[in-house]
Amino acid sequence: MLQKFDPRNQDILVNINGSLVHRDQAGISPFDSAVQGGDAVWEGLRVYDGRIFKLTEHLERLVSSAKALAFAQIPSLEDMTREIARTLEANHMRDGVHIRLTLTRGVKITSGMDPRLNTSGPTLIVLAEHKAPVYADSLSKGGLVLATASVRRFPPDCLDPKIHHCNLIQSILAKIEANAAGADDALMLDRRGFVAETNATHVFMVSRERGEAIVETPTCAACPEGITRATVLGICREHGIPCRERDISQMELYRADEVFCTGTMGELAWVAKIDGRTIGAGKCGEMTGRLSSLFRELTKQEGTVVVGNC
Repeated sequence: MLQKFDPRNQDILVNINGSLVHRDQAGISPFDSAVQGGDAVWEGLRVYDGRIFKLTEHLERLVSSAKALAFAQIPSLEDMTREIARTLEANHMRDGVHIRLTLTRGVKITSGMDPRLNTSGPTLIVLAEHKAPVYADSLSKGGLVLATASVRRFPPDCLDPKIHHCNLIQSILAKIEANAAGADDALMLDRRGFVAETNATHVFMVSRERGEAIVETPTCAACPEGITRATVLGICREHGIPCRERDISQMELYRADEVFCTGTMGELAWVAKIDGRTIGAGKCGEMTGRLSSLFRELTKQEGTVVVGNC
């Protein structure tokens, strides 16, 4: 899976601390904490018909991560929402849009990792792009293909995955392995050998227990508290679909009836193969299709209005 450039993004304006700048001129200081040490937190947001789905939940997770990293200053939810709206309006965007929202610790007085070198406020970056769900091409060609990476996800005693930080080296290394294997993404395990997530999404499986389909996903012991993940679990509970969170092994994924991934950038995406094993019947399963439809319906009904007709 390789994203393609969308010509509509050729002249987009990027919001950096309230200043709207053409993408070719957009930049931050070499003394910014994101450059110096990946000292930043981020969120991915998706815009549906002028509304951002689960905006409050995403912004609250951003603030939670910034607090965990002891940021001295954190913008209010209202301030961040206003800058997001300004960015969308300036770019005449209201649908089919993905936003990368980044908050760094800010600019340092000299290079170094010590947070005491940060004497000004944080840097807020709003990058909005025209972007359809990123797995659309792979799904149209027969589902996602995953390959298990050698890189393991950290547990809380190494680096708590509940901090949604910008240091993505683990994911990048895993993605490099997936690319080399000809897979769309990498399946990542925790230090105990149980499934954590992929390099970019959460993982669900569907199997049958006493004749009844059950939807299962790994716990958040070695993966972030996913917003789309929580939404899917909520859909299951609302519609009486059995679901649970537990430790899941590779073998259980291999023999599952269905496997799918979830995330803001890709929504729900069905998995056809893992490590060369065909999952289920090798096609999008009934439960995955049902949950995808219910998710799409929810995105049409819910969300925070941030921009009107452009």
